[in-house]
Amino acid sequence: MAVQIITIEDLNEFRSLLLNDLKEIIQCKPQQTKQWLKSNEVRKLLNISPGTLQNLRINGTLSYTKIGGIMYYDNTDIDKLLNGNKVKSLPTLFK
Repeated sequence: MAVQIITIEDLNEFRSLLLNDLKEIIQCKPQQTKQWLKSNEVRKLLNISPGTLQNLRINGTLSYTKIGGIMYYDNTDIDKLLNGNKVKSLPTLFK
């Protein structure tokens, strides 16, 4: 088995490369979410059945756009629906 000697210059080069990689990761923009989602994507996101999604459309809880038989839902509307129905918890266990 061959012995390799690591020098201070090698460590400094490794440190520079590592710092550059970390800066690149930190500066990367978060992946943009899609603005318009199809029915199956909304069902997976909310973990609901097709019937529940239909009820949300019928009673006006979730707005949609229909183009050629395909329903599209605005992602911001889904966020508003989730935030509007948020229930605040009562911190009673850890007082």
